Amino acid sequence: MSLSFRRASLASLGLAFGLSALCLSPLMAQETAPAPAQPDAAAPAAAPVDPNAVVATVNGEKLTEADLQLAEGELSQQFAQLPPEQRRAAALSAAIEIRVMAKKAIDAGLDKDPDFQRRMAFLQQRALHGEVVEKEVVAKVTDADVRARYDQEIANTPPVNEIHARHILVKTKEEADAIIKQLDGGADFQKLANEHTSDPSGKTSGGDLGWFGPGQMVPEFDKAAFALDVGKYSKEPVQSQFGWHVIKVEDKRAKQPPAFDDVKDQAKQAVIRDKYFAMVKDLRAAAKVEIPDEKLKKDIDTLESSK
Repeated sequence: MSLSFRRASLASLGLAFGLSALCLSPLMAQETAPAPAQPDAAAPAAAPVDPNAVVATVNGEKLTEADLQLAEGELSQQFAQLPPEQRRAAALSAAIEIRVMAKKAIDAGLDKDPDFQRRMAFLQQRALHGEVVEKEVVAKVTDADVRARYDQEIANTPPVNEIHARHILVKTKEEADAIIKQLDGGADFQKLANEHTSDPSGKTSGGDLGWFGPGQMVPEFDKAAFALDVGKYSKEPVQSQFGWHVIKVEDKRAKQPPAFDDVKDQAKQAVIRDKYFAMVKDLRAAAKVEIPDEKLKKDIDTLESSK
């Protein structure tokens, strides 16, 4: 089962949902994310920080700890390559730079420019959009919601078989026919694979491919392998872009879904997505929206219907 989602800050998550009609992949195509680093249990807890503590003054205006933390968060991508001990200083330097440049812009009257004011209005609306997503969507997702979504996906996923197979890969059909003839005479498949296969990974493993599900192999191989019964080998060579295969199926089993703990973060993102779109649908239905351009209105309707 796969739960594939883009990772983003909560504010940008909301923006992505609203502006790009984000289509998240179904929960049934697994993407494994690296586990977060665990804090050192022996490390002392950091002392609480006063958000109102002044870390600098710029032209007489206070720049507080809260301002610095905001700068660190907003500019985290720019500081990602810096050692952790340098990021605080870099954030403060950036915050000071922003303050002095902003003062220069105000002194020059750039804040009165109509284009700037339009951008400021949009940025305020974007920030408010993000606040609604955080406070009214993300914060209200419960553990029960996430578990219910996981259970729903498991229940809605058709059972899938996977197989454990081996193969012998050779360059010509004649070579493959000769190998099948030896198998018909009782030869050991693994021994023949070690002797004849051109697949480097199979030369010491008896052609072992391990377990795989439908669609993980090239189509010709996939079709032939899944058609075989357990313990049987292909009676006719199977051609693919890699050469000619002789395939043997060792075992079959039902593919097990991932454990809840392994995919709960992705399940939570699915719940957030659904709750977000439900809220947007209700708000847009209640809003009076007029689009004079008929073509643009039609394009918008098409886009909205796909969500």
